[in-house]
Amino acid sequence: MTPDQHIREYFRTLYGAWGQQHWWPAESALEVIVGAYLTQNTSWTNVERALGNLREARVLSVRGLRRIPLRQLERLIRSSSYFRQKARRLKTFVKFLDERHGGSLARMFAEPTARLREDLLGLNGVGPETADSILLYAGNHPSFVVDAYTRRMLERHGLVEARAGYEEIRELFERSLGPVAQEALAWPPPGNNPPRGTSHAPSRMSAAKREAVVQLFNEMHGLVVGLGKHYCKKSQPECERCPLQKFLPGADSPQHGR
Repeated sequence: MTPDQHIREYFRTLYGAWGQQHWWPAESALEVIVGAYLTQNTSWTNVERALGNLREARVLSVRGLRRIPLRQLERLIRSSSYFRQKARRLKTFVKFLDERHGGSLARMFAEPTARLREDLLGLNGVGPETADSILLYAGNHPSFVVDAYTRRMLERHGLVEARAGYEEIRELFERSLGPVAQEALAWPPPGNNPPRGTSHAPSRMSAAKREAVVQLFNEMHGLVVGLGKHYCKKSQPECERCPLQKFLPGADSPQHGR
């Protein structure tokens, strides 16, 4: 199989095993954006604690983040690590939103994908993964998110080399999945298997109606994250139990795990 065919089969296998993931769990686009900033270099558990603090303080809104003093914002997101940097970066994002889009997320997300991605990448603290998370999960733009789990899976399966760049991997997924979005989402997952992966209870954002290609990118990224957490671990991967075990190079050999 070609790398493109492998990616499509990975989706079919994981989606068939685990079903819809309802990732990203959030009640608003801004909550997704704030979470994308806060999740850098920390666990999602720490992010949830910080988001809860912001919600309790009633500042999880553009207006709230604009008005809250920097030091108070730092205290509220302290659990997310690097909280001083992240607080400044959130303030920078709100300033960008105000100056470029009149404080309107809807106006910002109405921008063409490539142009908005370039603008986001120009902000302090926004790398490709954060930019694509904002585009895909908050703005419903067809921009695939590549993370450490994605790279690990591809390298172990021999689909990319260790030196492969972020854009090369993103292009692989978008090229592989984009043209088959309608067909792929029509593959019904079996009803008797409990959800796994990154599965969450449906939220306002995760259950929103999207174009097929956006939904497919959303599901695929969530499934890959689940694969990385449960099976394709950084150390001591559980290849024998992994749903994608059959696709590993030399899967018939007892020494196929890497």
